[in-house]
Amino acid sequence: MQLDDVVAATSPDRQRMKEAMERSVRWLDRCIAAHKKPQRQSLFCIIQGGLDLEMRKACCEEMIKRDTPGIAIGGLSGGEAKDAYCKVVDNCTTWLPIDRPRYVMGVGYPEDLLVSVALGADMFDCVWPTRTARFGNAIISTGTLNLRHASFAYDFEPVEADCITRAYLHHLAAKETAGAHLLTIHNVHYLLALMQSARAAIIEDRYPEFLQQYFRKLYGGAWEKVPQWAVTALKGVGIDLVDSPMP
Repeated sequence: MQLDDVVAATSPDRQRMKEAMERSVRWLDRCIAAHKKPQRQSLFCIIQGGLDLEMRKACCEEMIKRDTPGIAIGGLSGGEAKDAYCKVVDNCTTWLPIDRPRYVMGVGYPEDLLVSVALGADMFDCVWPTRTARFGNAIISTGTLNLRHASFAYDFEPVEADCITRAYLHHLAAKETAGAHLLTIHNVHYLLALMQSARAAIIEDRYPEFLQQYFRKLYGGAWEKVPQWAVTALKGVGIDLVDSPMP
């Protein structure tokens, strides 16, 4: 990754945001000049500009001129509203070339990942899956389980299909550091499997149906509970979660 100047997307200081965006462009030039192993290492530029779409577009235009192997969208997941986040991702992926991976930095909640994929993003990273594991939380298809809670002490159902029992993980998470290790493995595996399923759905041209099935299971079929930001963002790219007949 290039070195960039990051300002919180929620900052009201437009001049500081513009300064950071322009500095990031200059620093990319210096990173390209210093890059000694282009055959072995892919240098990604990082799009900055906060929530200002005009600034984001200007940054995209400048970064595209540098022709890096991949392009990151940075400066998000810093407390901004989800609908504002979606607007930035949607617009940036529209402006960026389709033959380069688009990497949205700092995104890791399952709903965020799947909506961002629909908006045109390809790659992600986030500390949340491993950090939440250290607090005893397992990510599953219906949300998260706080396995430190006493209610799981005698719950011998698997965490997910073909997984170890909730009671066993409760014991480890509540009393031993091994619980954090196993939950970290579980959470990373869950998200990798989720993204593999998303990729397969895209290849098989059934991603809208995949999203409907995912959100139906996550919210137990209660469509009124699905976040409006997700419904709006997906509708903007032709995916209707609520009004389409469920597969």
